[in-house]
Amino acid sequence: MRWVNVRPSRRSAILLGTLPLLMALIAYLIASATRHAANASDKVLPTPTAMVDAMRGLLFEADPLSGRIIFWADTIVSLERLCLGLGICALSALLVGMILGVLPAARATFGAFVTTVAVIPPIALLPILFIVFGLGETAKVALIVVGVAPFLIRDLADHVQALPQEQSIKAQTLGASSWQLALRVAFPQALPRLITGLRLSLCPAWVYLISAEAIASDIGLGYRIFLVRRYLSMDIIIPYVAWISLLAIVMDMALLQLSRRAFAWAHQAQR
Repeated sequence: MRWVNVRPSRRSAILLGTLPLLMALIAYLIASATRHAANASDKVLPTPTAMVDAMRGLLFEADPLSGRIIFWADTIVSLERLCLGLGICALSALLVGMILGVLPAARATFGAFVTTVAVIPPIALLPILFIVFGLGETAKVALIVVGVAPFLIRDLADHVQALPQEQSIKAQTLGASSWQLALRVAFPQALPRLITGLRLSLCPAWVYLISAEAIASDIGLGYRIFLVRRYLSMDIIIPYVAWISLLAIVMDMALLQLSRRAFAWAHQAQR
């Protein structure tokens, strides 16, 4: 028997995937208990009880100044910024990526420019974005777009360009124009690739959002984390980080299910 040929069943795969998370949780509980046994006021590794107590007010009690329930207000605002940024990225990738992938002349003209923009560290552009767009919502969304869109455009353009040449030849033989070739041949095959690109972009998109919120914002998940860090409030920081991770996982699973249901043919090789 070779290990490369061992394929776990669905139930076994779920159990195996849960095991590392369970081990990490147990390790944290042991480390937290050990630190609190030595120092009851330790703030670095708060106990689950301390985290529940710290989060109760943020989860259920309205802020006396703003009248908002802080945790849910932070979540809604951050998700609005993230979804708006990723939506603009997806539309940009479809438009520009399709043009670069289908038209060799466009690729020769703008391909190098897109590649140049894609290798610029987006965080380095954050001061410029704040200067140009101000400290409002536009700069935060723009950072996500600048960081994610070039990657999606390059990936989609490369995918469209790599489609079998036979498909293009057959379509043109049947009288398809460049417009029909893009819409009927390349576009349907680009959509599942775009969803895959969005899934891969979730992590950097969250990084850019949290970075922008930490520097210039008065609400949001990233803002709250960097606000309470000055007080060493790990009992708030850890639940917020766990919540961001859960949101990212849910978004990733939602995109995967969307791709599987809408483009089942693109996942045949994974079954």
